Order: sequence, then structure tokens, then C-alpha cells
Amino acid sequence: MFYRPEAGHGLPHNPFSAIIAPRPIGWISSRGPEGDNLAPYSFFNAVAYEPPQVMFASTGVKDSLRNIRDSGVFAVNIVAYAQRDEMNRTSASVAHGVDEFAYAGIAKAECETINCPRVAESPATLECVVTEIVALKGGKSHVVFGEVTGVHMRDDYLREGRFELGLFEPLARLGYRDYARISEPFELKRPDDK
Repeated sequence: MFYRPEAGHGLPHNPFSAIIAPRPIGWISSRGPEGDNLAPYSFFNAVAYEPPQVMFASTGVKDSLRNIRDSGVFAVNIVAYAQRDEMNRTSASVAHGVDEFAYAGIAKAECETINCPRVAESPATLECVVTEIVALKGGKSHVVFGEVTGVHMRDDYLREGRFELGLFEPLARLGYRDYARISEPFELKRPDDK
């Protein structure tokens, strides 16, 4: 099958997000004039090492994007498989100003380098200062880029100097309503590794 996006795919569900999978979930927390916000974004990833930088894309102007424009900061909370139900609850369309931490029963903690809440029990959290917000073609989506200014990692997921993904099983987004958990990571050495 081949299709041009502008002509449509003719399938009952859009295959685009299923093709680009798995995708990590950035559970984005922010603080704005109306209070704290927490929402999952599956268009999220790291984009650079030095300095460490991440991005996430918002389809539409949501509370997260409004708060981040106002404050200039956000936090990315990594989602463990055990947190899947809480993460899913924070994807609900609730009234503007509702604190999703309270709505979903999630404990929050304060960040260290920015004025922003974080998920207290997240396996890891990246504290970020906005470097750029880009409006994408079509006008409905925006990409937020941020420089990581602080990193939280739970000590119970550190083993011999490594952050062990298999211990908390990160949740990943597939297509449609499908998700996956990373439970059996394996190692491949590059040909030029010594």
C-alpha cells in the first residue's frame, strides 16, 4: 500500500502513529497562573547531549503549552508501567485550571532548578528551561524545545552506576490505543566499540 497524506489513506484508523513506534511518553508537568498541570505527550524525545536537550510536540494549544509559554519552564516525568493508569487519567479533557495531579491522585514534589512541580514517584524527571517554541505547518501543532537543567533519578533504579530500565519497565506509545512496556532490554555493541 502507498498513500499520499494529503489524499488520505482510506483505512478506518490513521496508521501514521503506528508506523513510528514505539515512542517514549513525556509526562509533562508545568505551572501557570491557574495552577499546576500534568499531561502525557507521545511526541517526545531527547534531541542533544551537550547541553542535554529534549522536545515534545503539542497538538493544539493546551494548558501545558499555555503554562510553558508563561513560565518558560517544564518538567518531563518518565512513566513506569506501574503508573500507566495514573498517566492515562491525566490525558482526560478536564476544565481549564484543574490540577491533574490532584485529579489523578498523583503525589507531587517540587523541582530543584525551576519553579515547577514533578511526579514524586516518577523513575526519572528532567527539569527543563524552554529554548524555543516552534509553530508547525498547519498551525495546530507546536514543538517545545528545552534544555535540561536538573535530573532526578530514583535510587532504587540505579544498579552498578547504570539507570536500569528493566527495573521499572518504561511505558511506550504505539499506534491507535496501543502501548508497550520495555521489560527485556538487550545490549548491542557498535562495530567500533572497544
